[in-house]
Amino acid sequence: MRTEESTGDEFVRHRPLLFTIAYEMLGSTADAEDVLQESWLRWADVDKDIVRDPRAYLARIVTRQALNRLRTVKRQREQYVGPWLPEPLATTPDVADDVELADSVSFAMLVVLETLSPLERAVFVLREVFGFGYDEVAEATGRSPTAVRQVAHRAREHVQARRPRAVAPATPCDEVAERFLMAARNGDLQQLMDVLAPDVVLLSDGGGKVKAALRPIHGPDKVARFLQAVAPEAERLGIEWSTVNGAPAVLVSVDGVLDSVVSMESDQGRVSRIYFVRNPDKLASLAEQRALTR
Repeated sequence: MRTEESTGDEFVRHRPLLFTIAYEMLGSTADAEDVLQESWLRWADVDKDIVRDPRAYLARIVTRQALNRLRTVKRQREQYVGPWLPEPLATTPDVADDVELADSVSFAMLVVLETLSPLERAVFVLREVFGFGYDEVAEATGRSPTAVRQVAHRAREHVQARRPRAVAPATPCDEVAERFLMAARNGDLQQLMDVLAPDVVLLSDGGGKVKAALRPIHGPDKVARFLQAVAPEAERLGIEWSTVNGAPAVLVSVDGVLDSVVSMESDQGRVSRIYFVRNPDKLASLAEQRALTR
C-alpha cells in the first residue's frame, strides 16, 4: 500500500514528463503550468490504492486537462494577430541528447502540431512522442482503441505532409549561423541575402504588440529586407546563444532588455528557416530552465 508521502512523490517524480506532455499539446508554458496545477488537484482526490500505473494514470489526467485547455485556446488563436509561434522554452542542454524529444519540442514540429485538431494533437503526442499504447491513449482521450488508431494514422500523415524536410538546427559553431548574425547585426543587405537559402522562410510572432510580419515571408530578398527593417542600431544590440526548445537559439536584447528569440535551421550552408518570436508576453518564461523527459 502506498503512503501519502509516496503518492505525493509520484506526481513530483513524473512532473517533467507531465509538463512535457502539456507543453507539447499547448505550445505555452503558462498554459502547461495551469494544466499541471489542475491535474495535481484531481490527483490529490484519487484513491491511490486503485492506481496500478501512476505514470499512465497521471498522463491521462494531464491529457484530459490539456485537451480542455487546447479547445479553448484554439478558438483564441484563430483571432491571433499574425503567425502564431510557440512560447519559447528554455531547456536544459541534455534535452538535445534525446534526438526524438528535442525534435518533438522544436519550433518546426510545434508549428505543424498547431494545424492538427485538439484530438489529433493529443493522440499524436501520446502515441508518437511518448510511446503510449493505443489502449492507454484511448483511455486518456475517451475514445475507443479502434478510433484512436484511425486518428493516429490521420495525424501522422498530416504531420509528415506538412513538416519541413529534415534540416539541421543552426549552432553557435556553425559558420552559416555566425555569418547570418554578423550580417543581421551590421544591416548588410547583400551579406544577408548571400547566407539565406533560395527557399528560406521567416515566421515572426509579435502578437500585435511589437513590429512583426503579419504573414510568413518567403525568399532571401524579402527576408533580408524585413530583418534590416526591424534591426536596431548595432551598438544597442546584444546577442547571446542559449538552449531553447531543445536546440541552440539566439537571445536578442536591445539596451539590455530581451527583445526576441531567434531559432534557425540551416541547409547546405545556408539559413533555410527562421522562427522569430518577439511577442513580449512569450518571453517572460525564458528566465527558468525546464527539464523535459519522455
